[in-house]
Amino acid sequence: KVIPSPLVCILSMTAVAMVLGLDIRTVGDMGELPDTLPIFLWPDVPLNLETLAIIFPYAAALAVVGLLESMMTATIVDDLTDTTSDKNRECKGQGVANIASGLLGGMAGCAMIGQSVINVKSGGRGRLSCLTAGVVLLLMVVFLSDWVSQIPMAALVAVMIMVSIGTFSWDSLRNLKQFPLSTNIVMLATVVVVVFTHNLAYGVLVGVLLAAMFFANKIGHFMYISSETDNDSTQRHYKVVGQVFFSSADKFVAAFDFKDAVDKVSIDLSRAHFWDITAVAALDKVVLKFRREGTDVEVLGLNEASATIVDRFGVHDKPETVDQLMGH
Repeated sequence: KVIPSPLVCILSMTAVAMVLGLDIRTVGDMGELPDTLPIFLWPDVPLNLETLAIIFPYAAALAVVGLLESMMTATIVDDLTDTTSDKNRECKGQGVANIASGLLGGMAGCAMIGQSVINVKSGGRGRLSCLTAGVVLLLMVVFLSDWVSQIPMAALVAVMIMVSIGTFSWDSLRNLKQFPLSTNIVMLATVVVVVFTHNLAYGVLVGVLLAAMFFANKIGHFMYISSETDNDSTQRHYKVVGQVFFSSADKFVAAFDFKDAVDKVSIDLSRAHFWDITAVAALDKVVLKFRREGTDVEVLGLNEASATIVDRFGVHDKPETVDQLMGH
């Protein structure tokens, strides 16, 4: 760690390329390097809604990708250093820094996984290591651009390949057989989309959507409804346990026997939770179907959150609405 291996690689390969006069692509071939320090400039654009409409789609996309990569980098660095970080503080700092960067003629930036991993594995632990990296890079690009432009791209590629190998989670491949199929599908879909679109935002969006779908499907199965009748068979008690939402609403309705010849039905919801309007509509459907069959229905045990959404969107306890729906 006294002399980081990436630095040895870059210096040695640059020396070999210069001594042997190899005709290979260098940093200088990728574009002209700046030769002056940045200065403060106010953007020469009209500050109106038309300008905002033009830049907003790009700004939003950059913000999403930048924040995602910064959060991912922070998580990786936390794991490598066995420390914790304040993600909200990171996001705020990145926003302020990007505003300042724009006023100095720079591009929007975010935390970089490659540089961060190199920094940590080279021994950097505190904020001074990040400041040193930025200041030294600025000085090298501005004042030592002739030397920097001689660095072969092959050296930088070699360093990044080793960083990729070091940051890749090899256990994720070894554990494919042990992990649930849904988890493997989310991981592989995210990686494939990122690789083929070169856009981290698309990959994360696909991964989040798939994970949400699998989660909803899994939670929908964790609901069951039991029932029992009184000794005189005039009243049936239903007990609902689990989460009722758009994925389990159909299963909720199908669990009731509307043709059961009883005078009264009680539905115990003390161990159930209603999450959305679809769940409330399912409860309305059950109550109204029983009432059409001439059965008296009593709903018991709604918790406060469920009662709030049922009172707001439900119709089975509103006489005027019920009359319209039942044709009276």
